[in-house]
Amino acid sequence: MRLPRLVRSTPFRLTLLFLALFAAAATAFLGYIYIATAGEVDRRADAEITREMESLEAAYRQGGINALNQTLVERSIGERPFVYFLADKAGKKITGSIEASPLDNFNGTGPSWDTFTLTETDLDGATVRRPARGVQERLTGGEILFVGADVAESQGYVMKIVRALWGAGALVIILGLAGGVLISRNVSRSMQGLVDVVNAVRSGDLHARAKIRGARDEYDELAEGLNDMLDRIERLMGGLRHAGDAIAHDLRSPLTRLRARMEVALIDAENGKGDPVAALETALMDADGVLKTFNAVLAIARLQAAGQAPDQATFDASDLTGDMAELYELSCEDKGLDFKAEVTPALTLRGNREFIAQALANLLDNAIKYTPEGGAIMLRLRRRSSGELEFSVTDTGPGVPEEDRARVVQRFVRLENSRSEPGAGLGLSLVQAVAASHGGRLELAEGPGEYNGVGPGLRVALVLPRVE
Repeated sequence: MRLPRLVRSTPFRLTLLFLALFAAAATAFLGYIYIATAGEVDRRADAEITREMESLEAAYRQGGINALNQTLVERSIGERPFVYFLADKAGKKITGSIEASPLDNFNGTGPSWDTFTLTETDLDGATVRRPARGVQERLTGGEILFVGADVAESQGYVMKIVRALWGAGALVIILGLAGGVLISRNVSRSMQGLVDVVNAVRSGDLHARAKIRGARDEYDELAEGLNDMLDRIERLMGGLRHAGDAIAHDLRSPLTRLRARMEVALIDAENGKGDPVAALETALMDADGVLKTFNAVLAIARLQAAGQAPDQATFDASDLTGDMAELYELSCEDKGLDFKAEVTPALTLRGNREFIAQALANLLDNAIKYTPEGGAIMLRLRRRSSGELEFSVTDTGPGVPEEDRARVVQRFVRLENSRSEPGAGLGLSLVQAVAASHGGRLELAEGPGEYNGVGPGLRVALVLPRVE
């Protein structure tokens, strides 16, 4: 039979576990209290009996058996809480408040203790049995003396304490179960809201969000984290849809050109016209452009899906920047650009070296692409006062208007002044993804101003945390 959902909930099971632990601890505690209290009652009873025995022995030493007998008679008719039995050497009763000694097999001379049942008759004639404890000794003259005490009242007090503790334990368990049910219901209601959101998302509703109660507890933290995750998933899904549409739009033209050129080359080859080798070279260039676009999209998707760059390691950022400067200096010379590099030595960085190199390559490619002949490009690596590392590429090209700088880092976004240049609008998007995956950021600012009639230029900075 399937248990109710409330009983199967984790908070209720934890409540039962804590109650079981409490019950075990309470049982051990009650056992200790009972043993300690009962032992204390026995010790007090033994101490009183011992004092009474010593008092009677003193009377015996002073006046002999007759004085002891008279003392026992006087004390037996009084209201003292003791019972007495005095017998001669042969064990025959001399006097006492009980008919026989509870220690039937006493043969020694030293004190012998025992617990026994004291039988009495109450005012109604009913027989009453009460617990008692006593000690028996053989006097110096050979007589046997027994002194006992009724411990029923003390033991009854102990039992009252134990029953009160058991009642308190039972009350705590009942209240604990009631509290467990209440807590489980509250937790279940809170968790049910999260479960409903998860089920809605599983059904395809990416707009579902968990309710924030405002209590600022762990459930609110979980709901906020879930909502943030869903916001990111929604953005990523929207980005994927946008990327798919953009890829289809941006690749339609090169694929159409590729097909047309191959078709023309095929017709020319059949008619013995044209240069098929040149047509194939052009088709290969178009195919390389398509592959480059796909590779950039896959790299961005990989970084955004992982959340952080994979295979991170500590490396020398100064050496990487120097290698990039050496590589792109020749490209700048081929286009007639003035290239300079300022690299602060011995700066280390933790990250994926390949991705960071690709980001720098994209920044330098863009700078070379959009800076006209006679312009200048500066590659710089420095440490900021905040301790962060800054890779920056500054050019003297047309730059990016301030209102377009937030939009230009999005995928497949190309400004009007760059439509004539080859590319798919993924370069800065990849750099932005690299920065985010390394816990850094991408900053765009105006360049050095007008230079040889062109400007104001653009300064792009990749800012990353530094490893000490």
